[in-house]
Amino acid sequence: MTSFDILIIGAGSAGCVLAARFSENPAIRVGVLEAGEHPSDPDIAIPQKWPSLPDRPYDWAYRTIPQPGTANRVHPWPRGRIVGGSSCLHAMAHVRGHADDFAPWALATGDARWSYAGLLPGFRRSEAFSRGADAHHGGDGPLTVYLPDDELSPVVRAYMAAGVARGVPLIGDHNAGPLNGVAANSLTIRDGKRVSAADAYLLPALERPNLTLITGARVHRLVVAGSRITGVEAEIAGAPATFSAGMICLCAGAIASPLLLMRSGIGPASDLKAAGIACIADRPGLGGNLHDHLLTAGNVYRARRPVPPSRLQHSESLMYLNAADPTRPDGRPDVVLGCVAAPSVSECLAPPAYGTAYTLLSGVTHPTSRGRLTVTGPDLDDAPRIDPAYLSTDHDRAMARRALQLAREIGHSPALDEWRAEEIHPGLDVRSETEIDAFLARAVITHHHPVGTCRMGAEAMGADSLGADSPSVVDPDLKLHGFEGLHVVDASVIPTIPSGPVHAAILAIAETFAAGR
Repeated sequence: MTSFDILIIGAGSAGCVLAARFSENPAIRVGVLEAGEHPSDPDIAIPQKWPSLPDRPYDWAYRTIPQPGTANRVHPWPRGRIVGGSSCLHAMAHVRGHADDFAPWALATGDARWSYAGLLPGFRRSEAFSRGADAHHGGDGPLTVYLPDDELSPVVRAYMAAGVARGVPLIGDHNAGPLNGVAANSLTIRDGKRVSAADAYLLPALERPNLTLITGARVHRLVVAGSRITGVEAEIAGAPATFSAGMICLCAGAIASPLLLMRSGIGPASDLKAAGIACIADRPGLGGNLHDHLLTAGNVYRARRPVPPSRLQHSESLMYLNAADPTRPDGRPDVVLGCVAAPSVSECLAPPAYGTAYTLLSGVTHPTSRGRLTVTGPDLDDAPRIDPAYLSTDHDRAMARRALQLAREIGHSPALDEWRAEEIHPGLDVRSETEIDAFLARAVITHHHPVGTCRMGAEAMGADSLGADSPSVVDPDLKLHGFEGLHVVDASVIPTIPSGPVHAAILAIAETFAAGR
C-alpha cells in the first residue's frame, strides 16, 4: 500500500490546482491519481483544433440517454481522460459569470466563502491577466487569461457592432464587473497555444519531491472504514494497487466523482441495489441536480465573401443579455449569444463548407431543467445512465426560443449586411412557435458544462434553504456528508450553474478550498 498525506483523485482542472497548492508545503506528501496519460496529441495545443478533439482516445466519450426534449437524440458528453482533464478539450473561454450567480451557493451552504466576494480572491489568485492586475483581475497567477483585440475575426467585429446598434452595452471584458453586454472572449491561450490546467498548475509543480503523479491509474472504489474513508482501490497496468491518505480529494468531475462514490456503496439505495452494489450509506441526493448549458447550433448564415480562418479558437465573442430588455446593463443575464467565425451545427443539420458561412449560437444561462446520473453496475467500465432532462421545463423552452429570436435579430442587423448572404438555419420559413420548437429540438447541443451531481449544501437529508429538490451531498467545507476523510472538489459540487463557461468557477472553487486548509 502506498500512503500520502493528501491523495487527489483526478488530474483535471480542480485536481491540478490542489496538487500545486498543497505541494507548496514541503512537509506534505501529495499524490495524484489520473486515469489518462500526459498529452501527446499536438492538436490539443492548437486552439482552432478543439472541435475535433472529442472521441479521440483521451476522451471518456460519455453519452446521454435519449432526450424527449431534443427529439429523442443521444448527446455526446466529452470529458478529458488525460493529464489536464477537460481543460485539454474545452473551447478556452474564461468567463466567471455574474456576481449574482453565486448568491445561491452562499445561501445553500450558509457560507460566505461561496459568494462572489468570497470567491473573488480565488478567481484573482488563478489568473495571469494579459492586461495586468487590477481590482478585478489577477496578474501573477498560474493561468494565462488573454483578452484579444487585433486578432478578432472581421465577422465577429461586425456581430459585436450589430449588438451595439441594438443597444447592447459594449462592456469590453466579461470579467470586469457587469456581464450583460458584448465583449471579446477572454481566452486561456498563451503565444497562440492552449494553456491547460496542467500546463498552468501541475507541470511546474511536478519538480517538487513531495508531489507524485501516477498516470494510467483506474480507481475502482473507495476504502471505507466505518465513517472514515481511508483510501482507494485502483488498478495500474492491469495490476491492483491500494493507496491511503489522511485526506482524499475527489476531483474526477461531475460524472466520474458521483460514479466512484456509487461504486463504493454511497448513493441512492434503490439505484445501488438495481446496479448490484451493496449500499453502505443511502444518499438520495447523489447524482441528482444534474444540469448543463445548451447551445442552439445554430443560426447559420451563408457569407457574401470568404470568411477568413479564425486566428483564435473560432468562437470569439459572447453576448449576455436580459431576455426582456437586451439593452439592460444590470442584473444577471437570462440568455447568451455567441459568434463563431465558421459553420457550427448539430449532427441533425447540414453544415456548409468551412469558410463559406458563420454562426450565431444562442443559449439559456440559467436552465431550470434538472436530471440525474445513475450508476448501472459495480465496475468502472459499466456505462453510466446520464439523463440531463434537457428542455424539460417551460422556462427553458421559452428562454431558448427567445435566445434564438435575439440571435436572428442580431444576425439580420444592417451591421452584418456586408457579410450576410442568406440565413441557412433555421431558414426564413421557420417562424411559428411549433416550427421553432422543432428546430430547437434538433439543433441544441451541450455547451460542455455538466454540474451539480454532488452539490454543496448545509443539510444532508432533505431540501435546504436553496429549496432544491435533491439533498446536498457535501457540506460547506466540501466534505462528504456523514463521512470523514473525503472532500469533493470539482464541478459536481456546484449547486446552480453560473451564467458562463464553468471552468473559471471550478478553478476558483479549488483555489478557495486549498486556501482554507
